[in-house]
Amino acid sequence: MRVVFQRVKEARVRISGQEIAHIGYGALILLGVENGDTEADAAYLAEKCAGLRVFDDNHGKLNLSIQDIKGEFLIVSQFTLLGDCRKGRRPSYIQAAPSEEGRRLYGIFCSRMKDMGVPVQQGRFQAEMDVELINHGPVTLLLDSKKAF
Repeated sequence: MRVVFQRVKEARVRISGQEIAHIGYGALILLGVENGDTEADAAYLAEKCAGLRVFDDNHGKLNLSIQDIKGEFLIVSQFTLLGDCRKGRRPSYIQAAPSEEGRRLYGIFCSRMKDMGVPVQQGRFQAEMDVELINHGPVTLLLDSKKAF
């Protein structure tokens, strides 16, 4: 399971021009589910994201978590995070989980975040979405439940 974690001043998702989700200060999480991922992967990354100390404290140091600042998450499913571009010019998505399993684990990931008391907004699974954000910092991190990077 892979995550692109972006600290944001605000972020929103639109489908066909209609806004379906919006957050203020917090983080936009793009989530890719890989073949073989389990509920343990979802739990690990949810806890990792909720606990990341990437928000400024009173001294301007990245020392606070989203829970500390009472921020929000916007979580968007993105199977293209599993795209393999090493061969040829067209990415291969063979490592992405089948849609039913991806939907299930995306739901578990979002539920784990909510269980930790963090306000969560969500994109729509398998929809073509327009995602807008104001990346603050910028602070962008890559996480992988198998610790590939």
